[in-house]
Amino acid sequence: MSYTASQRKILVCLREALPSTRKSASWLLSLMIPISLSVTLLQHFGILEWIAGWINPIFVHLGLPGSTAVVFMSGAMAGTYAGLAAMMSVPMTLRQATIMGIMICICHALPMECSVNKKTGSSFWRMAIIRIAMAFVCAFLLNIVLPSMNDTFIYMGEADAKSFMDVMVTWIISQLKMSAMVLLIIYSLMFLQKLIEHYGLLSPLSEFLAPLMHVFGLPRKCAYMWLVGNVLGISYGSAVMVEMKEKGLITDKDANKVNYHLIMNHSMLEDTIVFAATGISALWIIGTRLFFAIIVVWTKIMLLKITKHKA
Repeated sequence: MSYTASQRKILVCLREALPSTRKSASWLLSLMIPISLSVTLLQHFGILEWIAGWINPIFVHLGLPGSTAVVFMSGAMAGTYAGLAAMMSVPMTLRQATIMGIMICICHALPMECSVNKKTGSSFWRMAIIRIAMAFVCAFLLNIVLPSMNDTFIYMGEADAKSFMDVMVTWIISQLKMSAMVLLIIYSLMFLQKLIEHYGLLSPLSEFLAPLMHVFGLPRKCAYMWLVGNVLGISYGSAVMVEMKEKGLITDKDANKVNYHLIMNHSMLEDTIVFAATGISALWIIGTRLFFAIIVVWTKIMLLKITKHKA
C-alpha cells in the first residue's frame, strides 16, 4: 500500500509518540499512584479530618462555616472531585460554595501536582505554599466582593461509611481507570506535539498566542505548553514541558515561570465545567483564577528585578 507524504508524516508521528508516551506516563503514574493511596488512607482513617480541626478557626473569617475546613483539606490533598464530594456533604449557601469552590480550584491535589512541578524545575514547597496562601487570599477578597447569594448549594448528606476492604477495592479500580486515561491522554498529546514539530506549527502557534503570553508575563515559546496546561491541567502540561525541555525548546527558567502561572490557572476547561454544573458561576471561577495567575507571575518578575537591582 502506498501512502501520500502527509499520511507518511502522520504515521511517523504516531510511531515517534510511543517512546515519549511510555517515558512520560511512567513518571506521572509513579507519582500519582503512591500519592493517591496515601491520601485515600489518610481520609479513611480520619487523619485529614483531624488536621482540618486545626485550621477550623480560620474559615469563619472567610465567610465559611468552620466545617468546610474538612472540605478544603479533602480537595487540597486528594483533588477537585474529592473536594466537590466533600462540599456536597456540608450544608452551604451558593455564596459560600462559590468561595470554597474557587479555593479548591486554586488549591487541589497538592502532593501530586507539586511533585510534578518539582519534576519540571520548580520548588515543591514553594509551589504548595503559594497555592495555599493564594487560596486564602482569594477567599478573603471574595468574601468582601461577592454579592449575596442565599440559594442553597447541593446537599447530599454524609456519605455512608465503608469498610477498609471496600475502600481498597474502589481505589484499585479507580487507579486502573486512571492509568488507562493517563496513557491515552499522554499519547494523544505526544502525537499532537510531534505533528506540531513536523509541520513547523510551533512558531505560528506561539505568534498567535503571543499577545496573551505578553499579558501573562510568559515567553512566547511557552504558548503551546500554556495551552495544554490550561486546557488539560498541570500533570499533562508538565508531560509536554518535560518533552520540550529535553529537546531544548524551552529552558528551566521558562518552565519555572510557566509553573507559576499554571499553579493558579490550570485545567480551566474541566474544573470550570465541573463546578459550573453545580450552580457556581463560571465567570467567577475563570475571572478569579486568571486574575491571580497574572498577579503571581508579574509579582515574581518584579521581585526578581528588585533583587537584581539591589545586587
